[in-house]
Amino acid sequence: MLEILREKNRMYETVFMGVLTLLSLALSLFSFHYTGSYAFLFLNWNLFLAFVPWALTSVAIIRPGIQKSKIMIVLLLASWLLFFPNAPYILTDLFHLRGQSVMPVWFNLVLILSYAWTGLLFGFLSLWDMEQIFGKKMNPVAVKLMVSALLFLGSFGVYVGRFLRWNSWDVITEPFKLFYDISDRVANPFHHPRTWGMTLFLGLFLNMIYWSFRMVQLKVQPKEE
Repeated sequence: MLEILREKNRMYETVFMGVLTLLSLALSLFSFHYTGSYAFLFLNWNLFLAFVPWALTSVAIIRPGIQKSKIMIVLLLASWLLFFPNAPYILTDLFHLRGQSVMPVWFNLVLILSYAWTGLLFGFLSLWDMEQIFGKKMNPVAVKLMVSALLFLGSFGVYVGRFLRWNSWDVITEPFKLFYDISDRVANPFHHPRTWGMTLFLGLFLNMIYWSFRMVQLKVQPKEE
């Protein structure tokens, strides 16, 4: 496995994300040890869900044969889109700062932001993988439009998770109720201004961050002579 990671230039990325994950875990364990409260341990589950889309695209990158099958690509995209909203979802855990805690507010802010940042990186790195995978099959402009659309879909998923309280696996356990909630908001958008307001503005925010990362990545790439 280590050889494969090195061959596909995934070693540094994997180690780096592992370090960020362990640092976030250490903060939550310190909070638990100091306070005896389980209040923020849920962040570890949320971060695991944010890790899933990155794990999916990492497998597709290190196993190129997957990319040659249209069925596998469709399954990858569907599975990825199902879990991707969990990456930006951790940003909304900042709502929990309003709760009472023995720890100072500034510590809880650092704690939540560490998880939110790590979760976002998992999501954005996986989206970058998707950009590379589909870049082999589509023209660059279409890929960029698709990426922006996926970020808005992810924002809608954050709303569905935060305010409607649906989880990724509810697609399997309660598909009809989930479909009803989503279709009602699509069919009657003016009856649900908060849904589309959050989707629009969070989507814009995620696009700002993602394309900022892409600009930095392009800037640091060595120029061809």
